[in-house]
Amino acid sequence: MKLKHICAVITGAARGIGLATASRLIEEGARVVLTDVDEVGLRNAIQQLKSPLAVSAVADVTKSQDCARMVSVAQNHGSPLNLWINNAGLARHRAIPDYSEQEIDLMLSVNLKGTILGSQAALRAMVPNRSGHIINVISTASLRGIPSETVYCAAKWGVRGFTQGLREEAASFGVRVTALLPGGVDTPFWNDAAARQMPTQDFLTARQVADSIISLAAMDASVVPQELVLRAIKDRDFATV
Repeated sequence: MKLKHICAVITGAARGIGLATASRLIEEGARVVLTDVDEVGLRNAIQQLKSPLAVSAVADVTKSQDCARMVSVAQNHGSPLNLWINNAGLARHRAIPDYSEQEIDLMLSVNLKGTILGSQAALRAMVPNRSGHIINVISTASLRGIPSETVYCAAKWGVRGFTQGLREEAASFGVRVTALLPGGVDTPFWNDAAARQMPTQDFLTARQVADSIISLAAMDASVVPQELVLRAIKDRDFATV
C-alpha cells in the first residue's frame, strides 16, 4: 500500500519509536497525528519535524474520550484514518515484592488498557470504510517471563493475546492488525524502566523499528503481516545477567 496521503495516528509519539515512526511516515508523504500525555515533549517533537503533515494532540491512552478525540483530530487532518499505531508504553523493573500497587496499576493501564482503548477507537473509525491497519508495538517481553520485569511481561502478554483476538475480529471488516515485537531499543524508555545500566549500545535504534513499521504498513492491503519479532543481532537475552 502506498503511504502517501494516508492519515496515521501514533500514540506515545513525543520521543523514541513514536517520534522516529512519525518522521519516517512524513518522509513517505503521510499525514501524521502525534499523541502523547507529555505536552512539552509533543511540542518539541513537532518543532523537530517541521512539517505541515504533522499535527499533535495531547491525550491519555487510558481514557476512552481521549482516544475518541485522537480520531477526530485525524479526521480533521485531511484524510480518512488509515493507520493507527499503538506505541505508548512504559515499564518499571523491580523484584516482585518491591512493586507498589501504583506501579502495577500504571503498567497495566498504559500498556494493556491503553492498547485496548486505542484499538477500539481505531476500529470504530475504520469499519465504515472497510479498510485500515492497526499496528500494536508490543515487546519480546510478551514471549517469555523475565525476572525483574514480571508485571511488564504480564501487561505485554495481555496485549499480545488481545492483538490476536483483535486480528480475527477486524479481518471480517477489511481491517488488518499486526503485532510488532521489538527486543531492546535504545530510547529514553530505559530512563525510568530500569535502575541498572542496560546494554543499549547493542539494542535496536528507534529508526530501525520505525523502518520495520513502514515496511509492514506498506504491504499490499490484501496481506496481513500478523506478527514480527525484531531484535538487534548483538542483543542477547539479559534476563539472567
